[in-house]
Amino acid sequence: MSIWRSLRTLEELNGNRDGTLIENLGILFTEIGDDFVRGTMPVDTRTVQPYGLLHGGASVALAETLGSMGAAMCVDADEYQVVGQEINANHVRAARSGLVTGTARAVHLGGRTHVWSIEIVNDAQKLVCISRITMAVIKRGALTP
Repeated sequence: MSIWRSLRTLEELNGNRDGTLIENLGILFTEIGDDFVRGTMPVDTRTVQPYGLLHGGASVALAETLGSMGAAMCVDADEYQVVGQEINANHVRAARSGLVTGTARAVHLGGRTHVWSIEIVNDAQKLVCISRITMAVIKRGALTP
């Protein structure tokens, strides 16, 4: 059974990247299942730290991108929007090249908060990072500049 209320296509998700961090880091949405969203990010000069290892902040950016988009597709987009409230990450293995792939799955879908778990693996499907993000669900237009 699908969890989505405002499902978008991969083309829509990838079409809104221009001029964003998502585009700058090379993040691509690759799959949407009934209860997950998946995407990739290259391990290259945009995403590594000075020692040549995948930067932890880049992993967190991938995790937040996937968890946020998943949460956004689980609410009525005409009435609600989601914003990140808290994120954490455990970096368990280094990555030096290739692609990392993140998969975000909902742990809790409440009326006011969502919690998502994001696992990021390397090309060999070995865990690189596990992250958890809490999203606040707010009325559309509640944020003021």
